[in-house]
Amino acid sequence: MESYETEIRGKTYGIKCIKDLCGHSIEPYKIHGGKSVPIVNNHDQTKMCEGEFYAIETFGSTGRGHIAEDGEVSHYMRNFNAPPPGSRMAPRARALFDTIDKNFSTLAFCRRWLDQLGEERYLLPMRQLVDADIIRPYPPLVEAKGTYTAQFEHTILLRPTCKEVISRGFDY
Repeated sequence: MESYETEIRGKTYGIKCIKDLCGHSIEPYKIHGGKSVPIVNNHDQTKMCEGEFYAIETFGSTGRGHIAEDGEVSHYMRNFNAPPPGSRMAPRARALFDTIDKNFSTLAFCRRWLDQLGEERYLLPMRQLVDADIIRPYPPLVEAKGTYTAQFEHTILLRPTCKEVISRGFDY
């Protein structure tokens, strides 16, 4: 990727890999399955195995190639390993958790979807669920101001004799 450049509005930019981000294995109802697929060689010896699904992701930037969390959180995901909130958790937080669990299970969701479900005044209960590590926040990821970024992704399944791209559509 870094051997390429792109032209945007008449200006040519070099491209850098965003080294902080990577692809990952996918398990049922667990979008980040535990195994990482780095975009750059990090000498990790983890092996991919037959029957596993992976999100193969590349991230490019016209900036430094590093990201940081910045901005207001709008996306969340249930901690796959966390138990439901106990009786000590505020009733409103338990009710919010029930809505999240019923509608999204352990898949990612955004606050706009909670609004569409009719949830109101949920920021404090959400904070309680986040503080208890039952729900995990995903803040926006940003590169240096004024840079451009791009992501490309495919989902693959490792079969006995091939790697099947299962996200391939008519356009690729």
